[in-house]
Amino acid sequence: MQSRQTTDVVLQALLVATWRRKPKAEVLIHSDQGSQFTSMDWAAFLKAHDLEHSMSRRGNCHDNAVAESVFNLLKRERIRPRTYRTREEARRDVFDYIEMFYNPKRKHTRNGMLSPLEFERQQKLRHEGV
Repeated sequence: MQSRQTTDVVLQALLVATWRRKPKAEVLIHSDQGSQFTSMDWAAFLKAHDLEHSMSRRGNCHDNAVAESVFNLLKRERIRPRTYRTREEARRDVFDYIEMFYNPKRKHTRNGMLSPLEFERQQKLRHEGV
C-alpha cells in the first residue's frame, strides 16, 4: 500500500503474485485503463511472464465486477469500522483481512459456500483428474 498507485507498485504486486502462485497455464490479468496498466514496463512484464492482458473499455465497470466486489467487502467489513493511526497499521490490517480471513475462510455463495482458497483447491483437483 502506497500513497499513489504507480507502475512500480502494480508491478511489485504482480511480481509477488506470480512468484507465490507460479502459474503453469495461461493467466488472464484484467485491469482498467490507468496509465500504470498501459505503460511499456507493464506490457514488458506481462510478456516476460507469459501473462495475457485484459482491459476494460472506458466506463465499463462490469468487466471489473469481481474485483469491485472484493474491494467493497474489504471496505465494509474491515476498513470503515476502524481508524488507523499509520499507513503501516492499515497495511498490516488489510493484509490480515485478505490473507488470514478473506482467502482462506470467508465463504462465498457464488463458490458453493466455499472460501476462495478451498474453491481453487477443488478446481485444481478437478482439472488434474483427481
